[in-house]
Amino acid sequence: MNSSSVAQTNKTQQTADTEQTANLEQTSAALHGLCKEMGLGLSLGSIRSGLARPDMMTLPFLDQVKALLNSESIKGVKGGRVAWHRFDRRQLPALVHYDEQWWLAKNTDQTDSIQLEQGANTSSKTVLSHDLADASVLWLQRANHSRDDSENASTPTARKLILNALFQDKLWLGNVLAATVMINLLAIATSLFALQVYDRVVPTLAYSTLATLVAGMLVIVSLDWTLKRIRAKVIDSLAAEVDMRLSKQVFHHLLHLRLDKQPNSLGTLNAQVSGLESVRQFFTSGIVFGLIDLPFALMFIAFIAVIGGVVSWVYALLFPLAILLGVVTQIRLRTLIKQQVLRSNERQGLLIDVIRGSETIRANNASWRFTNEWEQITRSIAAYQVRQKVVSQMSTATTGSLSTIAYVSAVVVGVFQIEAGNLTMGGMIACSILGGRVINPIAQGVQYLVQWQSVSQSLNMVDQLLALDLERQPSQRLLAGEQHIASVSAEQVRFVYGDSPIKHLDIESLTFNAGDRVLLVGPIGCGKSTLLKVLAGLYRPSEGRVKLGALDLWELDPQFVTSHISYLPQNVHLFKGTLKSNLTLSGTVSDTEMMQVASELGIDAIAQSSPKGMELDISEGGEGLSGGQRQLVALSRTITAKPSVWLLDEPTASLDGDSEKRVWDVLEKHLKADDILIVSTHRPMLAAHIANRVLVMQQGKVIRDGRPSTIFPAVMNGTKNTSPTPNTRIKRGFNAV
Repeated sequence: MNSSSVAQTNKTQQTADTEQTANLEQTSAALHGLCKEMGLGLSLGSIRSGLARPDMMTLPFLDQVKALLNSESIKGVKGGRVAWHRFDRRQLPALVHYDEQWWLAKNTDQTDSIQLEQGANTSSKTVLSHDLADASVLWLQRANHSRDDSENASTPTARKLILNALFQDKLWLGNVLAATVMINLLAIATSLFALQVYDRVVPTLAYSTLATLVAGMLVIVSLDWTLKRIRAKVIDSLAAEVDMRLSKQVFHHLLHLRLDKQPNSLGTLNAQVSGLESVRQFFTSGIVFGLIDLPFALMFIAFIAVIGGVVSWVYALLFPLAILLGVVTQIRLRTLIKQQVLRSNERQGLLIDVIRGSETIRANNASWRFTNEWEQITRSIAAYQVRQKVVSQMSTATTGSLSTIAYVSAVVVGVFQIEAGNLTMGGMIACSILGGRVINPIAQGVQYLVQWQSVSQSLNMVDQLLALDLERQPSQRLLAGEQHIASVSAEQVRFVYGDSPIKHLDIESLTFNAGDRVLLVGPIGCGKSTLLKVLAGLYRPSEGRVKLGALDLWELDPQFVTSHISYLPQNVHLFKGTLKSNLTLSGTVSDTEMMQVASELGIDAIAQSSPKGMELDISEGGEGLSGGQRQLVALSRTITAKPSVWLLDEPTASLDGDSEKRVWDVLEKHLKADDILIVSTHRPMLAAHIANRVLVMQQGKVIRDGRPSTIFPAVMNGTKNTSPTPNTRIKRGFNAV
């Protein structure tokens, strides 16, 4: 080799080393930024030196990160690597492999934009979400650990969530308490002003003293106004923050409910979520100030005792009577409000049913029936409201009477005290002013206790929502499976809806291997849809296990499950927005890919029929599109998701013959060789050309399992033989986790 060749080789090697060093620097910076966001405490130097070790260079990046964390004795961190188009953006920040480099990806204020950084506090750039369609994501997450397992086992309540949100930052409490104490101390100045004016200024007409007192009162009024504004701002900001945190937690809880455990009534579910609104109004209104000021009524009684002596006993006796009145009123209202809430939920559910089924109601001339039901529920709610108002108004009137009695009694007692020489005229007026500061908080406090009863019922509604089972428990240590899914298995799976005594699914052992193209056939109600939902992880088996690869599906992180499984329901739901927003529901599909699939399925014809094109407006539920068009949109979403496991429930039920044939051709084109396809259909012959396996179900059981050439003749001939064939492909035995 001549000298020029050696020089060229050395130069090429130096360039490669430089690029490798640059990539290592950026990868280390990005990983350091993610660790910093997660609070893992890894230094940039330790990350750089760890990734540069020779034994690490040959490992996949995910394994490098795991080894690095283990070498630094960092426990309780889980993670995995998934494609961006299947990634849940709520898991950000994460590392994204984009443009041949690893970047720290963060959410932005724009729903379709992602911020990419080389590391924490470094230069960044913003890209559109669909630009990352082909990128891969490495995400890390702290596992949930609890020192007290019994605490994890307990169901969270709205009250606990509110208290946790309120006292997450305790600084506000000291500020509010200090401001409240100052405001109530300044309120005493008004009574002292009256005392001085009537006892010193009026008898001697000392105008200089009056001017001094007025100037002092102006300062006090200004200070009082400023403190009240500061306190109000603190409380309002806190209430908004608490409302945001609580709403986010409840909505997150709602999104992760077990679908088979949701309430049957949408009205009830809606009311449970809507209960947060009354809680928010309670904490953002002046009620909070009234409740804070209520204990200071005792302080004013003490000042009255200092100035007027026995006059204070009038207010001291009023205080427990008013509180007792509020407690009795609460007890009387509790049952009434509870019944009213239940009936209101029923009416809300009826309203939702009527709106969604208005066509059916009119077509069957059933308007009279629903009108009667609506009137009956409304009449009962009105009756509860009348009784509630009677109790509330009686409480208000009684409290007002007690206040008047207290004022009159204080004046009478004051007169006798003046006669005895124990009290001056100014002192009696000062006691009357301070008495107002006792009476008003008590009167308002009774009303607040009444309002709290309604809020308490709302909190109970939220508690019922929080008590519903989640798809995964917060304390559960979830796993991340393999990148490649070799099989989907079900072993001794039983499923029952609610408290039904009937098993809707009864599977002893069933395995679907990579490359399987399976058709589920059988009569209506035989369990095909239920089996698909159980395999998709939407319904949890009452008994048995479902495995994705070698791991139990319900022990896997939902992020991993959804990155491999796509489920197309029988009843397709579209969301309010545009045709494009429904086609790119996850926001991670590129326009080119979306348009390609839309064209293959014939969805572009929908856009071409409207002047708005892909910006065609879609109403809630997909109103404005036919059932077949909605099905095509949902199919497009499934195809662009690029899953490993396809679970399709009657994907062509609403399509004509030509459209159905086109759908099967498109599916066959986009299926990868190792993908698993499981389709429930009542028209299996049109899909026979892509199937290599047919399952026949009846009464929740698989009664036949074999190749189409074996099963279809028996089905077409209407055979009565429902016993499993000797060549059944139902498999037993699984690899250990």
